Amino acid sequence: RLVLHAAGAATVLVAALTGSGAGAVACGAVVLCSLAAAVMRHRALGLAGLGLATAAVVAVSLALAQGGLPSGLADTLEGRVTRRRLLLWHEALRLARSEPALGVGTGRFGEFDTSLATTAAPDGKPHSAVLQVAAEQGAVGVVLLTAAYCWLLYVLWRSARSTPVVLTAGAALTAVALLATVGNALSFTTVTAGAGLLAGIATAEPLPAVPRDDDAAVPEDLRDGRERSG
Repeated sequence: RLVLHAAGAATVLVAALTGSGAGAVACGAVVLCSLAAAVMRHRALGLAGLGLATAAVVAVSLALAQGGLPSGLADTLEGRVTRRRLLLWHEALRLARSEPALGVGTGRFGEFDTSLATTAAPDGKPHSAVLQVAAEQGAVGVVLLTAAYCWLLYVLWRSARSTPVVLTAGAALTAVALLATVGNALSFTTVTAGAGLLAGIATAEPLPAVPRDDDAAVPEDLRDGRERSG
């Protein structure tokens, strides 16, 4: 466990050295959550906290895109998000309102975005998974995206893995979700593949214990009797 914590701390250092402030904060939060998970007995409370954190970030990002935040807070967050990305979010909201049910079509944000000429976005994406889904797939896509995240938290809660493993994996996956809410983290195959692998490991059934060769040769009823007598 000490080695894993050291590896997690190393990722924080690497993210900081490469200039990724958001990545360093996310990695640091995951390490802190893993330390807290080691002494937490009820995983439901931890998973609920992760879900609320995700909902809060989504709500704040939507409010910022709509201009619904107080001016002081909005100016501070705009400096972090950058004006260019905020223009993309405004455009994504405009497209979502124009086609609220089904959106403008998967992968077609760049075709309808009128701000690309001024923002010079090379990938034609709004740099927000939630807003991209809302613009391209409408309310149906947003509902499915929300259901997928809620289902992930549910299967983590039902997982046979230990609580520290479940909560650490949940914290890491939540960090990915938060970065995807305000960026284009899910545009990278390595990120989505890694998140899927982590979710699979955290929710998979543990491998059954392999009996010793001498135990395998003994009938189960006699084997149990021998264990009781020992």
